[in-house]
Amino acid sequence: MAMVAQTRFPIGIRQPHHPCYPATMSAAESQAHPPVVLQVLPSLVTGGVERGAIEITQAIAEAEAVALVTSAGGPLVPSVHRAGGRHIQLPLLSRDPVNIWRNAARLEALIRAEKVSIVHARSRAPAWSAWLACKRTGAHFVTTYHGVYNEELPFKRVYNGIMAKGEIVIAASHYVANVVQRQHKLAADRIRVIPRGIDPTVFDPDSIPPDRIARMAQTMRAPDGMLTVVMLGRLTSWKGQAVVLQAIARLPRRDVCCVLVGSDQGRTKYAKELETLSESLGIGDRVRIIGHVDDVPAALMLSDAVVHASTEAEAFGRVVIEAQAMGRPVIATDLGGPSETVEHGVTGWLTAPGDPASLAESLFEVLSLDTEARMALGQRARASVLRSYTVRAMQDATLNVYEAVLAHARDRVTA
Repeated sequence: MAMVAQTRFPIGIRQPHHPCYPATMSAAESQAHPPVVLQVLPSLVTGGVERGAIEITQAIAEAEAVALVTSAGGPLVPSVHRAGGRHIQLPLLSRDPVNIWRNAARLEALIRAEKVSIVHARSRAPAWSAWLACKRTGAHFVTTYHGVYNEELPFKRVYNGIMAKGEIVIAASHYVANVVQRQHKLAADRIRVIPRGIDPTVFDPDSIPPDRIARMAQTMRAPDGMLTVVMLGRLTSWKGQAVVLQAIARLPRRDVCCVLVGSDQGRTKYAKELETLSESLGIGDRVRIIGHVDDVPAALMLSDAVVHASTEAEAFGRVVIEAQAMGRPVIATDLGGPSETVEHGVTGWLTAPGDPASLAESLFEVLSLDTEARMALGQRARASVLRSYTVRAMQDATLNVYEAVLAHARDRVTA
């Protein structure tokens, strides 16, 4: 995937049909009123949706447009302000239809008061409110389809369908784009595939000082002289932690320690099940379940192999490109987004989902690499990320979407 050319968000471009603006605007007025983009999401606690909103806030602000974010709040609100945006708190967490309707009125008032040009919705319940508000005000509506939503109940497809109502729908991967087209019959020209990205200055193996690595080594508690297999991801069964443990147990070598990194999010029962499984497999003394860590780059630096083992398709899989950016050997499930970010045998390995034997074979191959082969693989993997999966590429591509929406409105009026 080629990196999108960098663009500057157009200063002074307004959507001519918006009821908050006059039909014509002088050059001075246009310069005085840069575009206003409002991102809408449930909360600002943690996660990829929240990080993406903050990264786009920074891009909008750097392009000298106005960046607004509305949510129910959370610990990441200061990050919005540091990125150059402004946060407006609204009760957007609830999925209750009555609250969705009330939030539509609140967003309508906000759009009018702030002269919002584009509303960018990132989650379903607030997206319904935002869509209604845009219908009432004429503001443009853009969505990001972050994941593949469960549709086992009949009404779920209708509920999920709001994310396909954007004038342009951003998909996190080609896998997601295909799902959107298939499930919602959306025309391909309304979808833009914009992968998530990493900051290559943060995920840089040459930028991690020894003291950070030493602190992380104390947290991980890997035995001296052992190879370390790291798996990052919250503790939940579909992430495949049990598959990884079974694969470790199948390895003919016993100098391998497995470190599971990620919060159990209150699922203490599952964490105990993993401990019990590791004991029953005879690898309990070589398994560490350490919970959430704040310094992911340092944890990756201490890995001899990084495993992604999800048994269900992930929309993208940010951990995979984080590990690749750090030059680590990555083994990922050949399912969903990671199938697009790993070139088998070139920038990593792909294995069958839920197959401990396949994973064990790949692990054995990775852990047997000599230093030269590991370094060559790491260089190829990092180069792949720098070409296609950086925050800057994601930001530029999203600004291009905003520009396309506003340009289309301009062309429609002048035609």
